[in-house]
Amino acid sequence: MPTLNLGILAHVDAGKTSLTERLLHAAGVIDEIGSVDDGSTRTDSLALERQRGITIKSAVVSFVVDGVDVNLIDTPGHPDFIAEVERVLSVLDGAVLVVSAVEGVQAQTRVLMRTLQRLRIPTIVFINKVDRRGADPGRVLREIAARLTPAVVPVDAGTTRIVEVLAEHDDALLAAYVGNHPVPDTRVREALARQARRALVHPVYTGSAITGDGVAELVAGIPAHLPTVDGDATGPVSGTVFKVERGPAGEKIAYVRMFSGAVRVRDRFRGEDRVTAVGVFDNGTVVRREAVTAGHIGKLWGLASVRIGDAIGVPPAGTGRQFAPPTLETVVVPARPGEKGALHAALAQLAEQDPLIDLRQDDVRQEVSVSLYGEVQKEVVQATLHDEYGLDVTFRETTTICVERPAGTGAAVEFIGVPPNPFLATVGLRVDPAPAGSGVAFRLEVELGSMPPAFFKAVEETVRETLGQGVHGWATTDCVVTMTHSGYWARQSHAHGTFDKSMSSTAGDFRNLTPLVLMDALRAAGTTVLEPVHRFRLEFPADTLSSVLPALVRARGVPLRNLPGLIEGDVPAANVHALQQVLPALTRGEGVLEYTFDRYEPVRGPVPERPRSDHNPLDRKEYLLQVVRRTAVGLG
Repeated sequence: MPTLNLGILAHVDAGKTSLTERLLHAAGVIDEIGSVDDGSTRTDSLALERQRGITIKSAVVSFVVDGVDVNLIDTPGHPDFIAEVERVLSVLDGAVLVVSAVEGVQAQTRVLMRTLQRLRIPTIVFINKVDRRGADPGRVLREIAARLTPAVVPVDAGTTRIVEVLAEHDDALLAAYVGNHPVPDTRVREALARQARRALVHPVYTGSAITGDGVAELVAGIPAHLPTVDGDATGPVSGTVFKVERGPAGEKIAYVRMFSGAVRVRDRFRGEDRVTAVGVFDNGTVVRREAVTAGHIGKLWGLASVRIGDAIGVPPAGTGRQFAPPTLETVVVPARPGEKGALHAALAQLAEQDPLIDLRQDDVRQEVSVSLYGEVQKEVVQATLHDEYGLDVTFRETTTICVERPAGTGAAVEFIGVPPNPFLATVGLRVDPAPAGSGVAFRLEVELGSMPPAFFKAVEETVRETLGQGVHGWATTDCVVTMTHSGYWARQSHAHGTFDKSMSSTAGDFRNLTPLVLMDALRAAGTTVLEPVHRFRLEFPADTLSSVLPALVRARGVPLRNLPGLIEGDVPAANVHALQQVLPALTRGEGVLEYTFDRYEPVRGPVPERPRSDHNPLDRKEYLLQVVRRTAVGLG
């Protein structure tokens, strides 16, 4: 049976979870439609989701329609959980983007549609909540065409209107349209299906998830307008892990989308873990099978070392980063000091499910911090720690995550056997700036055969790890690190054949020396600290402009487009929350602020310093005391 892995995406409160319930009911998977308000929906299974009425984690449920096995993935709508959406995008064949007929196109709607288009994921648009007071599907359709994409086709529109849109990608239809020749309905519907499956146009359905109006038409349109796959179960094994959760007994469960081949019970993962059980989604339930095959989504048990983003077999073509990383961080403080160890263990498990919280342990201060997208995510972390781990925590003030970039070129080298180098290694490194967004690259200017490969690997891995904290404590990016010098002492043995470590280089020597050399080079290059900047859209009653503008100035906002009742521009991420707090009072509660990450810019004013959480290779004596447990005497 052909398979369709379908994502349901929307801005928060547009009704996507209610639509998921209605789709499952229409397919006969559930007898009763759950309610978001009552906390009885099928996909919002977490207690927190039921309490808050929002989706926090993606959930998979399956049904069959017109001979197609649909794996439906309900995703979070709140921007604080955008990382969960990003992971789902890599496994989708198609999507339904839900837009409220009342609120219309919102901030997250635009972010999602831009990403779907960039990835060329075929997408149907469903205008929901037509039963609600204030609903205006016609206005919302115009908004979609103006603010999302003009390539939208209302499926209930007349043939002429549909041909108008389709003709842009079909010369025969264009000739018929220009020549005013009639086109048979069947020809138009075939062209619509073909172009929709190629993500050239987006069919638009209208209805209500609550009443069921228009849902039958949408159900029929899903297999008609979105592509299905017939995976090759005999091909090379290729899949990706997009979700990790813990079972009732604490066991790790990996969700995998298979693109080719099959994963079977007893198969090994990276030669370390063995698959002990396989579950496949089947018409509303998960059934145990011997294997999960190409095109399908399955649950794998037994992979203790698996992480989100891991490839199963041959790595599939990934989508890469689509959304900005979190721009906020905070220190998590246990209410009872004796629970620091338990808190770290609990946060480590949460980081398995959401790697972007970027657990950061400060051994010096005995503190742990996490990265966040916003205050709602912080509240969810706090509630999860209480409900699932019995830990009460508070948070320090939320701060903005900056980055560092090299301001110029810097180099440093330390030679084996030459004081003050206490390690049996020669390492020379040069740091050069690279284009924004390029990340970190590592290159060699020494012969690859000049050292054992393990030593080069140790240097590269340590370079990447060390750059997590630059001269000012922030992660350093957009640079090229080149190894300019290398050297080692070969393995030495005594006459009776025992290994003499004191005269033989090891990978540990290179791991310990590299941070000192790299930070000397980085300090010589100098770094610029940059803060995240958001692009914002602010709608407000036009007569409140005199109150809004001063608040925008205080937030260091820069208007780029100013119309009556509308300002678009840039604002530092650090000031967005404060602006949100004052906006209701300034606009009689009618102001709407939408924003999304745009870029990093150099910090104006005092350079923010981030406390280091490592042994600080910028302080040589302290670093050596910590790393090699030596006294400071004679270290220079």
